[in-house]
Amino acid sequence: MQIGTAAPTPEELAVAPHHFIHNISIQENYSVGSFEKQALQTIAQLHSKNQVVILVGGSGLYVDAVNKGLDHFPTVDPKIRTKLNTQLEQEGITVLQNQLKTLDPVSYNTIAINNPHRLIRALEICIGTGKPYASFLNKNKAERPFKAITIGLTANRQDIYNRINARVDIMLEQGLLNEAKSLFMHKDLNALNTVGYKELFNYFNGQWTLEFAISEIKKNSRRFAKRQLTWFKRNENTLWFDYTTPFDNIIKTIKPLL
Repeated sequence: MQIGTAAPTPEELAVAPHHFIHNISIQENYSVGSFEKQALQTIAQLHSKNQVVILVGGSGLYVDAVNKGLDHFPTVDPKIRTKLNTQLEQEGITVLQNQLKTLDPVSYNTIAINNPHRLIRALEICIGTGKPYASFLNKNKAERPFKAITIGLTANRQDIYNRINARVDIMLEQGLLNEAKSLFMHKDLNALNTVGYKELFNYFNGQWTLEFAISEIKKNSRRFAKRQLTWFKRNENTLWFDYTTPFDNIIKTIKPLL
């Protein structure tokens, strides 16, 4: 999944030590809870030698799992998830999205509702507890043995969208189509239910034209970026910089905080 996930290149990996790059197989069951545990262990090891380590990435849930800890939810009847998965297969994702919008408008506007796994997780909690999924968030979080300085990069929306569109074109030039084709046999795995792959799988299935699949990758990537911004802007302590800000200027701002 090198191209579709925009993983660091060998040249980039050689510049500094990286962790959690190509560290598991798409066949393995892996969760944000697994990541939290392994990331905290790695950070502790790194902090024994380095005062500062850098966590980088675009998934707000995974960033928050490391910095703040995961939310804990009541156990619900597994039959609810089975029923929701059947409903997804028979009626499509829009029906489930509308259901979440009714049961929990807050989660509808904050989670990645185009991700069936996240959507069904929120719905099963709503249905199984009779309470909104959002009502269980941010309760009794564990203290962390480190402090985080959070940095965000901004750009005007049109620049973001233009860069996303160009990025998709570049990935296709790099061979995304062939990469997706080599993974098509594993299309039902959760790891491949992601933007960039699921759209091309619909093309391989004969449901969409290639042109439409590419336009959907761009559209879904833009939607994902919009949700990323919504998620990260909730952190009032984030230091925001325009993406064109010289690197040295950002460092000057951070140094007094260390």
